[in-house]
Amino acid sequence: MRVIALGGAGAMGRTAVRDLAASPEVDELVIADYNLEEARKLAAELGGKCDAVQVDAERHADLVEAVRGFDVALGTVGPFYKYEAKMVRACIEAGTDYVSICDDYDAAEEAMALDGEAREAGITAVTGVGWTPGVTNVLARKAVDELDEVDEVAVSWGCHASDTAGKAVTLHYIHAVTGMIPSFIDGRIIRVPAGSGLERVRFPEPVGEIDVFHAGHPEPITMPHFINARTVTLKGGLVEGYLVNLCNLLVKLRLTDTVRKKDILGKAFNAVLPYLENIGRPPESCSACRVDVTGKKEGRWTHIVYGAAAHMDVLTGIPAAVGVLMVGEGKVEAKGVTAPEACYPPDVFLRMIAERGVRLYRGDAMREPLGL
Repeated sequence: MRVIALGGAGAMGRTAVRDLAASPEVDELVIADYNLEEARKLAAELGGKCDAVQVDAERHADLVEAVRGFDVALGTVGPFYKYEAKMVRACIEAGTDYVSICDDYDAAEEAMALDGEAREAGITAVTGVGWTPGVTNVLARKAVDELDEVDEVAVSWGCHASDTAGKAVTLHYIHAVTGMIPSFIDGRIIRVPAGSGLERVRFPEPVGEIDVFHAGHPEPITMPHFINARTVTLKGGLVEGYLVNLCNLLVKLRLTDTVRKKDILGKAFNAVLPYLENIGRPPESCSACRVDVTGKKEGRWTHIVYGAAAHMDVLTGIPAAVGVLMVGEGKVEAKGVTAPEACYPPDVFLRMIAERGVRLYRGDAMREPLGL
């Protein structure tokens, strides 16, 4: 298959690119990035089937021409509230299948609104195949399939701030904790204050037990389309509580309520973050997720818990690479804009990411490995 990786030289994209370059199913891999120098360096390092081109996601015509003729385009250009819809539209026009790691709720809404156009074009576009959303969605689907009735899906994520150096990740976090964000509660989408609903959640080590709160993510947007649950919530948090408090203060000061303000604050944050991260820096940084699904099995209330852990680039990039391979090999039949919980067979997907280094768990203590 022929694959083009949009943003493939970035912090999250390059992990997916490395895996795809090592996959025998991929015959040609083009790393398309605004930073052509970094794309060329990565392509030269990987050699063989890899090449590099410059792509500006702001230029629609150029983006369409870049993805035209490929079997699958991987989308890792963030922040996704700026670029996800642009990449989906380009792939629709070019007739190219698409897989992204989109993690912004409003971007997921925009992508889902393009479902009809994608179906008409005969393409498959899977939005949100990363850590969260992505691994979380497939874990939720696995749990849901084990129940007769589903009541609630509670998704949580936690990480060390030092587990990534990606600039787009900072913008995403600022976006996720700003304003009123969507949650699916009692059968309908409602808006709740970002940062509300504080609770203590246990993740796999070394993240451990931390405070999480409502944050803007796509799971409450996509899951109700494909999972018949009364409630779908998403909460997240950082191990470093002082960074959470600092970010909350900046939000209250209204320094994040426009895209321009987020860009300015994101640049400032990225400049000082390496110094802030060194305060109490852990021996090993990590990112993790947890999915709690409650429902009925043979008439009895049942609570199923699954989780995952790895470094953020692995936990995000590896699922994206697996998602691309499954679409490119024709293992996803759905056309239109869809999500991981709707189109990836859970055990197959989870087995593939586990083989590539993502640690999977089951049970409330988040210590028991998930056997597949």
